[in-house]
Amino acid sequence: MSLLTVGTVAFDTIETPYGRADQVIGGACTYISWAASYFTDQIHLVSIVGDDFPDEELQALTNRGVNLDGLEKVAGGKSFFWAGRYHNNMNSRDTLATELNVLADFNPVIPEAARSSKFVMLGNLTPAVQMQVLKQLDGTQQLIALDTMNFWMDIAMEELREVIACVDLLTINDEEARQLSGEHSLVSAARVIHSMGPRYLVIKKGEHGALLFSDEDIFFAPALPLSRVFDPTGAGDTFAGGMMGYLAKTNDTGIENMKRAIIAGSVLASFCVEDFSLNKLKALSQSDINERLEKFRKMMHFDLIYT
Repeated sequence: MSLLTVGTVAFDTIETPYGRADQVIGGACTYISWAASYFTDQIHLVSIVGDDFPDEELQALTNRGVNLDGLEKVAGGKSFFWAGRYHNNMNSRDTLATELNVLADFNPVIPEAARSSKFVMLGNLTPAVQMQVLKQLDGTQQLIALDTMNFWMDIAMEELREVIACVDLLTINDEEARQLSGEHSLVSAARVIHSMGPRYLVIKKGEHGALLFSDEDIFFAPALPLSRVFDPTGAGDTFAGGMMGYLAKTNDTGIENMKRAIIAGSVLASFCVEDFSLNKLKALSQSDINERLEKFRKMMHFDLIYT
């Protein structure tokens, strides 16, 4: 089934304890699309870039089955840029620069062919822009997912809650879940957030994995233990892309398949962090993914002996 993703296509400059990468390819839509492309080739990308964005990168996306009819390219414009420096523990970072550039005037227009996409992933944008996208959909969607952050909770909580009420799945980290709900316990936070509208909630916990909440079930997906995390940039978006790509492939939004989708997202994210930018995601084979899926299966499987 088709997947629509809306968000940023951008440049990043990244510093980690393992090195530095200048003006590399980034952006939520980019990571989401690359990750999802390992499960489906029916992807519609909606974003905006300047004419400084490399044509070869756009062609690489096209070659992965990503339809770029919804990508606006602004003549003479500069693409969104972010620079950050990670601390030694890789769990925290300092933002060194954020340049909106053409993103400041982003007014997404969803192509007609994409408005009936059965699966939708709204990347981290202003709630007003996310609502613009929702109003252009044809209403036949099977699952709409939303990513957001604490910044929008600080400055646009009312608008954010309006968008959250319209989606099926919300993905946020643990501190954002606490801020949004006003509850410290993540179980209590999930209960409050479910009351806002979404039937599913994914709480991302970085190197400690992710929690999936539905009205009646809780599922925990650990992060795969790695010998070294090289660059965490884009890991959350890669997770979302793998998850949504898997759902689009299997066309099943039941709770048991949602659990499998969380594992698929975790697998793709585990590759992403092993190198800068998209370097590792671009080099994957299906056998690489299958091998790591099997590692997750073995890591999570156990038999109970009751006494």
